Amino acid sequence: MPQHTVAVLVGSLRAASWSRKTAEALATLAQDLRFVFVEIGDLAFYDEDLEKDDVPEPWSRFRNQIRSADAVLLVTPEYNRSVPGVLKNAIDVGSRPYGKSVLAGKPAAIMSVSPGALGGFGANHHLRQMATFLDMPMLQQPEMYIGGAAKLLNGEGDFADVKTRALFQRFADAFAAWIERHQGASVRS
Repeated sequence: MPQHTVAVLVGSLRAASWSRKTAEALATLAQDLRFVFVEIGDLAFYDEDLEKDDVPEPWSRFRNQIRSADAVLLVTPEYNRSVPGVLKNAIDVGSRPYGKSVLAGKPAAIMSVSPGALGGFGANHHLRQMATFLDMPMLQQPEMYIGGAAKLLNGEGDFADVKTRALFQRFADAFAAWIERHQGASVRS
Protein backbone atom coordinates (compact mmCIF):
# COMPACT_ATOMS: atom_id res chain seq x y z
CA MET A 1 0.00 0.00 0.00
CA PRO A 2 1.46 3.42 -0.91
CA GLN A 3 2.27 5.95 1.77
CA HIS A 4 -0.31 8.71 2.16
CA THR A 5 0.20 12.13 3.72
CA VAL A 6 -2.16 12.94 6.56
CA ALA A 7 -2.64 16.52 7.75
CA VAL A 8 -3.03 16.28 11.53
CA LEU A 9 -5.02 19.07 13.20
CA VAL A 10 -4.67 19.08 16.99
CA GLY A 11 -7.36 21.00 18.82
CA SER A 12 -5.20 21.86 21.83
CA LEU A 13 -2.43 24.45 21.78
CA ARG A 14 -1.02 23.45 25.18
CA ALA A 15 2.64 22.40 25.01
CA ALA A 16 1.97 19.22 27.03
CA SER A 17 -1.32 18.48 25.26
CA TRP A 18 -2.63 14.93 25.67
CA SER A 19 -4.12 15.21 22.20
CA ARG A 20 -0.77 16.02 20.60
CA LYS A 21 1.12 13.37 22.59
CA THR A 22 -1.46 10.75 21.64
CA ALA A 23 -1.37 11.74 17.96
CA GLU A 24 2.45 11.54 18.00
CA ALA A 25 2.26 8.04 19.51
CA LEU A 26 -0.28 7.03 16.84
CA ALA A 27 2.10 8.28 14.15
CA THR A 28 4.71 5.72 15.24
CA LEU A 29 2.26 2.91 14.44
CA ALA A 30 0.98 4.20 11.10
CA GLN A 31 3.38 2.48 8.71
CA ASP A 32 1.46 3.46 5.57
CA LEU A 33 0.80 7.03 6.63
CA ARG A 34 3.03 10.07 6.90
CA PHE A 35 1.68 12.45 9.55
CA VAL A 36 2.24 16.17 9.02
CA PHE A 37 1.22 18.23 12.04
CA VAL A 38 -0.41 21.41 10.75
CA GLU A 39 -0.20 24.26 13.22
CA ILE A 40 -3.44 26.17 13.79
CA GLY A 41 -2.61 28.50 16.68
CA ASP A 42 -1.54 31.39 14.45
CA LEU A 43 -4.70 31.47 12.31
CA ALA A 44 -6.58 34.76 12.59
CA PHE A 45 -10.26 34.34 13.38
CA TYR A 46 -12.13 33.70 10.17
CA ASP A 47 -13.51 36.95 8.77
CA GLU A 48 -14.85 37.00 5.23
CA ASP A 49 -13.66 40.60 4.86
CA LEU A 50 -10.09 39.23 4.84
CA GLU A 51 -10.82 37.09 1.75
CA LYS A 52 -9.05 39.36 -0.71
CA ASP A 53 -6.13 38.86 -3.07
CA ASP A 54 -3.77 39.09 -0.11
CA VAL A 55 -5.26 36.78 2.55
CA PRO A 56 -3.37 36.46 5.85
CA GLU A 57 -0.19 34.39 5.30
CA PRO A 58 -1.10 31.82 7.98
CA TRP A 59 -4.37 31.16 6.13
CA SER A 60 -2.50 30.55 2.87
CA ARG A 61 0.04 28.28 4.57
CA PHE A 62 -2.73 26.31 6.30
CA ARG A 63 -4.82 25.94 3.15
CA ASN A 64 -1.82 24.82 1.11
CA GLN A 65 -0.85 22.20 3.70
CA ILE A 66 -4.38 20.79 3.73
CA ARG A 67 -4.65 20.93 -0.06
CA SER A 68 -1.44 18.92 -0.50
CA ALA A 69 -2.47 16.22 2.01
CA ASP A 70 -4.28 13.03 1.06
CA ALA A 71 -6.38 12.98 4.23
CA VAL A 72 -7.08 14.78 7.50
CA LEU A 73 -6.88 13.51 11.07
CA LEU A 74 -8.67 15.61 13.68
CA VAL A 75 -7.36 15.06 17.21
CA THR A 76 -9.09 17.03 19.89
CA PRO A 77 -9.85 17.48 23.54
CA GLU A 78 -13.36 18.46 24.57
CA TYR A 79 -14.08 21.95 25.87
CA ASN A 80 -17.55 22.51 27.33
CA ARG A 81 -18.93 19.41 25.56
CA SER A 82 -17.75 20.65 22.17
CA VAL A 83 -14.82 21.42 19.91
CA PRO A 84 -12.17 23.90 21.07
CA GLY A 85 -12.54 27.28 19.36
CA VAL A 86 -9.09 27.09 17.77
CA LEU A 87 -10.01 23.89 15.91
CA LYS A 88 -13.40 25.22 14.84
CA ASN A 89 -11.67 28.32 13.50
CA ALA A 90 -9.20 26.19 11.53
CA ILE A 91 -12.10 24.28 9.99
CA ASP A 92 -13.76 27.60 9.09
CA VAL A 93 -10.55 28.90 7.46
CA GLY A 94 -10.13 25.65 5.51
CA SER A 95 -13.73 25.51 4.32
CA ARG A 96 -13.95 29.07 3.03
CA PRO A 97 -14.48 30.99 0.85
CA TYR A 98 -17.68 29.23 -0.08
CA GLY A 99 -17.12 26.80 -2.94
CA LYS A 100 -13.34 26.70 -2.45
CA SER A 101 -12.98 24.41 0.55
CA VAL A 102 -9.63 22.62 0.83
CA LEU A 103 -11.34 20.06 3.10
CA ALA A 104 -14.03 18.85 0.69
CA GLY A 105 -13.55 15.26 -0.39
CA LYS A 106 -10.63 14.63 1.98
CA PRO A 107 -10.94 11.27 3.76
CA ALA A 108 -10.88 11.95 7.48
CA ALA A 109 -10.81 10.42 10.93
CA ILE A 110 -11.40 11.77 14.42
CA MET A 111 -9.79 10.93 17.70
CA SER A 112 -10.97 12.73 20.83
CA VAL A 113 -8.75 12.58 23.90
CA SER A 114 -9.70 13.46 27.45
CA PRO A 115 -8.51 12.78 30.97
CA GLY A 116 -12.17 12.10 31.82
CA ALA A 117 -14.14 8.91 31.33
CA LEU A 118 -16.25 10.06 28.35
CA GLY A 119 -13.24 10.53 26.09
CA GLY A 120 -14.43 13.72 24.43
CA PHE A 121 -17.66 12.20 23.09
CA GLY A 122 -19.33 15.60 22.54
CA ALA A 123 -16.41 17.11 20.63
CA ASN A 124 -16.08 13.95 18.54
CA HIS A 125 -19.70 14.08 17.44
CA HIS A 126 -19.67 17.81 16.74
CA LEU A 127 -16.70 17.22 14.42
CA ARG A 128 -18.62 14.41 12.71
CA GLN A 129 -21.51 16.81 12.06
CA MET A 130 -19.16 19.36 10.54
CA ALA A 131 -17.41 16.75 8.40
CA THR A 132 -20.74 15.64 6.91
CA PHE A 133 -21.52 19.18 5.80
CA LEU A 134 -17.94 19.63 4.53
CA ASP A 135 -18.19 16.49 2.36
CA MET A 136 -15.33 14.75 4.16
CA PRO A 137 -15.75 10.96 4.08
CA MET A 138 -15.36 10.03 7.76
CA LEU A 139 -13.91 6.78 9.08
CA GLN A 140 -16.63 5.21 11.22
CA GLN A 141 -14.86 2.32 12.96
CA PRO A 142 -13.08 1.98 15.24
CA GLU A 143 -14.47 5.00 17.06
CA MET A 144 -11.78 6.70 19.10
CA TYR A 145 -13.16 8.30 22.27
CA ILE A 146 -10.03 8.10 24.36
CA GLY A 147 -10.57 8.62 28.09
CA GLY A 148 -8.01 8.41 30.89
CA ALA A 149 -5.45 10.29 28.79
CA ALA A 150 -2.97 10.63 31.65
CA LYS A 151 -2.50 6.85 31.75
CA LEU A 152 -2.27 6.12 28.00
CA LEU A 153 1.44 6.71 27.53
CA ASN A 154 4.57 5.94 29.49
CA GLY A 155 7.41 8.38 30.18
CA GLU A 156 8.95 7.71 26.76
CA GLY A 157 5.73 8.59 24.92
CA ASP A 158 4.94 4.97 24.04
CA PHE A 159 1.66 3.22 24.78
CA ALA A 160 1.49 2.07 28.38
CA ASP A 161 -0.10 -1.31 27.65
CA VAL A 162 -0.55 -3.78 24.81
CA LYS A 163 -4.36 -3.45 24.65
CA THR A 164 -4.11 0.30 24.08
CA ARG A 165 -1.37 -0.19 21.49
CA ALA A 166 -3.53 -2.78 19.72
CA LEU A 167 -6.52 -0.39 19.58
CA PHE A 168 -4.39 2.39 18.13
CA GLN A 169 -2.81 -0.02 15.63
CA ARG A 170 -6.27 -1.13 14.51
CA PHE A 171 -7.27 2.54 14.10
CA ALA A 172 -4.10 3.36 12.10
CA ASP A 173 -4.63 0.36 9.82
CA ALA A 174 -8.32 1.15 9.31
CA PHE A 175 -7.54 4.79 8.52
CA ALA A 176 -4.86 3.79 5.98
CA ALA A 177 -7.36 1.46 4.27
CA TRP A 178 -10.04 4.20 4.38
CA ILE A 179 -7.72 6.67 2.67
CA GLU A 180 -6.78 4.12 0.03
CA ARG A 181 -10.47 3.39 -0.59
CA HIS A 182 -11.28 7.08 -1.04
CA GLN A 183 -8.15 8.05 -2.95
CA GLY A 184 -9.14 9.67 -6.19
CA ALA A 185 -12.50 10.87 -4.86
CA SER A 186 -13.34 14.21 -6.41
CA VAL A 187 -11.77 17.03 -4.46
CA ARG A 188 -13.04 20.54 -4.98
CA SER A 189 -10.46 23.29 -5.12
